[in-house]
Amino acid sequence: MDCFTGRVFRAIKIDIDLYEEVEKDKKATFQAGIVVVLSSLAAGVGSLHLGASNFLIAPALSLLSWYVWAYIIYFVGVKMFPDPQTKSSHGELLRTIGFSSAPGIIRIFGITPTLMTVTFIGSAFWMLACMVVAVKSALDYNSMWKAFGVVVLCWFFQAILLFIILLIFNKRDKDRVYGYCLGCIDFFLNRKFILYGL
Repeated sequence: MDCFTGRVFRAIKIDIDLYEEVEKDKKATFQAGIVVVLSSLAAGVGSLHLGASNFLIAPALSLLSWYVWAYIIYFVGVKMFPDPQTKSSHGELLRTIGFSSAPGIIRIFGITPTLMTVTFIGSAFWMLACMVVAVKSALDYNSMWKAFGVVVLCWFFQAILLFIILLIFNKRDKDRVYGYCLGCIDFFLNRKFILYGL
């Protein structure tokens, strides 16, 4: 457990060596999944005053979005915009991206609306920084800016895909579709859905 806890703290500190380490350690995939769930549960506890449905639904959706997000980054980063030395797999991206959600654990302190705003926005930018480092490590990029560009481009792909899915399934309820599209912004910042309307 000390190894796991140490990895979480190193991920929070944006330790580049940690992301390189978990990229290579196939046994760290389960640990990365635990980090995703802990971050999601922390968000659920931090937003509990908005309703218990967030707390109950978020972990499952976080795991699903983590899995899909890794494939999108794999496609964009490895297939569309690789560096000459880029060699990566879905598993490597799962591990690095999973640990990049570690700063989201601070959202547990968002127990009041004011604290929720501060912790959720702060952790979102912190997780974005971790995500860029994680993608740079997993894709063996030389440039941090290229990794940032891949993350932003992947978010746009995911937002468009989500928009199309929501249009298909919610033809009658246009207001709800637009509300969910605004949720895409939250998805980018937190890389998970917080479904307030369900």
